[in-house]
Amino acid sequence: TNPGCVVRITQAGLDYARQEGIAILEKELAQLKLPDISGDTRIKILGRAHYQISRLDLRNFHLPYSRISLVPNVGLQVSISNAFAKVSGNWRVKLRILRASGSFDLTLENIHIRINLRLGRNTSGRPTVDPSDCSTSISNVQLRFSGRFSWFYNLFRKSIASRIRKILESKVCDSAVTSVRRELQPYLQTLPVTARIDSVAGIDYSLVAPPTATAWSLDVSLKGEFFSLANRSSVPFFPPALGLPPDHDRMVYFGVSSYFFNTAGFTYQADGALVFEITDSMIPSDTDIRLSTSLFAAFIPQLEEMYPQLPMKLRLSTPFAPFLTIRPGGMLLQPVLDVQAYAILPNSSLAPLFLLSLTGNVSAVIDVRSGRIVGNLTVGRLFHSLKLFSFPLSAPQVWTLQSIMNFIASRVLLPRLNARLDEGFPLPLPARIQLSQILVQFHQNLLLLGANVRYQPR
Repeated sequence: TNPGCVVRITQAGLDYARQEGIAILEKELAQLKLPDISGDTRIKILGRAHYQISRLDLRNFHLPYSRISLVPNVGLQVSISNAFAKVSGNWRVKLRILRASGSFDLTLENIHIRINLRLGRNTSGRPTVDPSDCSTSISNVQLRFSGRFSWFYNLFRKSIASRIRKILESKVCDSAVTSVRRELQPYLQTLPVTARIDSVAGIDYSLVAPPTATAWSLDVSLKGEFFSLANRSSVPFFPPALGLPPDHDRMVYFGVSSYFFNTAGFTYQADGALVFEITDSMIPSDTDIRLSTSLFAAFIPQLEEMYPQLPMKLRLSTPFAPFLTIRPGGMLLQPVLDVQAYAILPNSSLAPLFLLSLTGNVSAVIDVRSGRIVGNLTVGRLFHSLKLFSFPLSAPQVWTLQSIMNFIASRVLLPRLNARLDEGFPLPLPARIQLSQILVQFHQNLLLLGANVRYQPR
């Protein structure tokens, strides 16, 4: 199926991730433990010499040049070049009756490391990464001995340097693979595949396919669907095909389909959460409008006869889920509301008065704050059509009733909805990621959010 949300990591985002990853790998390599070395080497004329190398200490390991590359349809490749390291230790040599010992310093230069990363997803819908191949080569080794008999040390210099180089070439790849599995893979597991929103709904952010590497970006397709916490059921419509525009100025982009927002409307409507009750105590005190039968008796005279000067209650509900449309000009919502009016009798029971069916145009303003999509609904003339059941109305009466409902909706209902939308819905972000320089764009059926990323270490 098509995803409801796509996360695109650009080359700039991968370069930032590389910086953080290389810093971790440098620390790992600097802690490498090298084993003692012993062996025999044959020296012309003098015969066989036995040597021992001990207390090998990797004093530093620097990775000054690195790059992470996209390998289309495969994954990622991390390349490190011109790295260098320094090793110190002790040596001991025995040749016939001659014995000598001392210390040495070893410099390894032009170290090249290549790691291939295969991307996938696990059964819970989280991304996975696994090193599929690693190779290390060291082209320049400089060995300096300290002590007496320098001419003697040079006799087995090449043998010792070759042994240490081979050990390091193996150890470096082992450390890189361990670092990926111990640091990167667990970190990817912090990506939330479900996010609880409130007591009614959650969001499913599980991967619908393994991450896809292209020539320009790494795309992660997510389900991007709201679901009911009480009774999860299938949504009766399908996500449209989701194609992100070729923007690459930001490190990461979030392509959010109209499907994402419409599953929210479906979930809340199906759970009965889109029901609102309005009483007079909720009407702002700075207005002359009071919610009573006297207000509506001006154009429905029967109310004054049946229920004179009684307080009222309005019950607003949606007969079906609201449907949101995303277009290049913005987001548009056309809600249909049923408004059941009641008179509140002296014994607190309710007497039904009339039923309104209302349709309006509502536009939505979207932003991102603290890693959450936040929104705000704005209206012009809220209800552009109105039907009153039970009582016939003239045109002026319809206009007056529509004005009253516009006022109640804009001053009472919308502030409550906007307060909830201001809390926002979380974007799928792994742990300790902050977004900055937010970009918001509207396309057909697509909300595009771009951002740069900052990682906060523990």
